[in-house]
Amino acid sequence: MPSRCLFSAAAGLTALLLTVAAHAATVEVPVGSDLQQAIDGANAGDTLVLAPGVHDGPVTIDKPLTLEGRGGAVIDAHGRGRTVDVKAADVTLRGLSLRGSGHDLSKMEGAVFLSRTATRGRVEDNDIEGNLTGVYVHGAHDAIVRGNRIVGRTDLRLNEAGNGVYVWNAPGAQVLDNDISGGRDGIFTVTSRQNLFKGNRLHSVRFAVHYMYTNDSEVSDNVSIGNHAGYVLMYSDHIRVFDNVSVGDRDHGILLNYENDSDIEGNAVLDGAAKCVFIYNANKNIFRRNRFEGCRIGIHFTAGSERNRISQNAFVNNQTQVFYVGTRFLDWAENGRGNYWSDNPAFDLNGDGIADAPYRPNDLVDQIVWRYPAAKLLINSPATQVVRWAQSQFPALHPGGVIDSAPLMQPPAIPAAAAAKADLAEPRGPWR
Repeated sequence: MPSRCLFSAAAGLTALLLTVAAHAATVEVPVGSDLQQAIDGANAGDTLVLAPGVHDGPVTIDKPLTLEGRGGAVIDAHGRGRTVDVKAADVTLRGLSLRGSGHDLSKMEGAVFLSRTATRGRVEDNDIEGNLTGVYVHGAHDAIVRGNRIVGRTDLRLNEAGNGVYVWNAPGAQVLDNDISGGRDGIFTVTSRQNLFKGNRLHSVRFAVHYMYTNDSEVSDNVSIGNHAGYVLMYSDHIRVFDNVSVGDRDHGILLNYENDSDIEGNAVLDGAAKCVFIYNANKNIFRRNRFEGCRIGIHFTAGSERNRISQNAFVNNQTQVFYVGTRFLDWAENGRGNYWSDNPAFDLNGDGIADAPYRPNDLVDQIVWRYPAAKLLINSPATQVVRWAQSQFPALHPGGVIDSAPLMQPPAIPAAAAAKADLAEPRGPWR
């Protein structure tokens, strides 16, 4: 009996969709006409094609429709409310210029608002500029935000600005192949799950991708350029972060804070971050085959982070490869393979690709200087050199810290890093 009911429900839904498709029409909307009136008068499933020029907003869509812009079609809210407020399922916005939303964060104003009932909404190939928030996915399951150019407001203080794409409690939402700049965060998600953020270019924002209380999701193939921080993952679990690039981000390339059971693999942090990676109270994460290069600190590891597995990464030309103040011994090698360290002067006499001696990125002198910064005055003194020589001869003098028992002689190939370096050497495509 239950299977028969399900079959009847599916048949009914199919019949409804076929009926809507049969009655769908394409309606031309000329400049100067009332856009809201055209929306209200349309049938479910219709496509409204907006003529080039400015169409007055804000507007509300409460039925399945497609709004499509003919080259140069603009919807301007003139500083009031939400430029396009979507309340119905299966609405598509495509090829439009959207501008002029209100600027009240408490009212969630922005260019596009997909409400909880706007399931399967599509926001594709639009030019979104001069709005408080670009696209607000507020509970809309399975929404897709793809191929848009989103420029946030830079005339506001950072805390007054909105995000490029804001995802709240929207399982299945995808943010793909967008170019996002200005405003607060490029993509911000909170209290959500099963989201995909892929192929986006994020620049001139605070955080490129910012996770809060979002689980079981993926961040891949994104590029963060010149932001305060690249990929900031906080209070979230089971996130796959792979093949992303951070170039010239100011504070952190990747930051984990109370982030657990996540995979960080194949990413590249290059040139400029104060810390390529900052790990704070994050547990049971895997860092594998990443490249961390040209930062003041390669990886800052602190505050009770436990059972993280860190292997087959490349630490290249960082001023300090590892900053870890603790007395526990942490072996950053797994299954006989550790990491590559550009400042490791080791030999490989048997040619197996593994250095003949373990690598210790920090020594007793580092620990003293971190705890007592005034000790930097003695850093080049003969006494300091004696302490370092003694440690090299008597490993038992080490106070704990990171050790790589199987350091690699060559850095692993990281495709994301190679692609980033090629694009930086010869700017083209989405990089500039």
